[in-house]
Amino acid sequence: MCRALRRTGRSLPGLPHVLGAPSESRGFAVWQWERPAYLVPFHSCLGHEVLSSLPLQMMLFFNVFYFPFWCLSEGIMLALKYGLLPCYYQVLLVAAFLILALAEGLRLYLGYIGNLQEKVPELAGFLLLSFLIQLPLLLFLLTDEHIIRLPLETAVHIIYLVFLASEITAAFFALKVMTRQLATQFYLKQFEDAGRPWKSGHSTSQGRVAHPGRSGQQEREGS
Repeated sequence: MCRALRRTGRSLPGLPHVLGAPSESRGFAVWQWERPAYLVPFHSCLGHEVLSSLPLQMMLFFNVFYFPFWCLSEGIMLALKYGLLPCYYQVLLVAAFLILALAEGLRLYLGYIGNLQEKVPELAGFLLLSFLIQLPLLLFLLTDEHIIRLPLETAVHIIYLVFLASEITAAFFALKVMTRQLATQFYLKQFEDAGRPWKSGHSTSQGRVAHPGRSGQQEREGS
């Protein structure tokens, strides 16, 4: 069988093949195992799977165009009722408006980058800003009875709340898919790295096999 393999230059998967012809003076042959086909990682044969969320990207796209309209409407309504509010509500509403406006720009940027480029930290930051800052402030503007809610203000806040709730839901599922894919790639990388020390150790053991014959021959020459 070894002669047939040497003539054809092929080897059977999973079976050892001869690395060079056996030497009569040494009396041994160096064997090398070929990696079976079922040990080849399957992800090396597949293309990159798109993990970006289309519903999330659509909502982010429309939210970018809606955000200036919301800022304009909220600014006009705040200016109209500012003189009728108590001092502490004046401070609260101005602070809430500024925080919402500043955080919304950063939130939309992180959502675009995290979703299109499939970056988990940016998408997680988008989700945290939406859930921890934007949502509580918006619910405060919608539910507090002492801020003198105007009809236009209520309408734009409800639309903004629908955008926000939909984006939080879509971002959660998109982040779940991306983290699962990253975990799979991490385990596959560990599987590949686990085979490299065996290969290097095997090549080292091949070199060690050849040394005893040489040392024995040198001892016979010295004697």
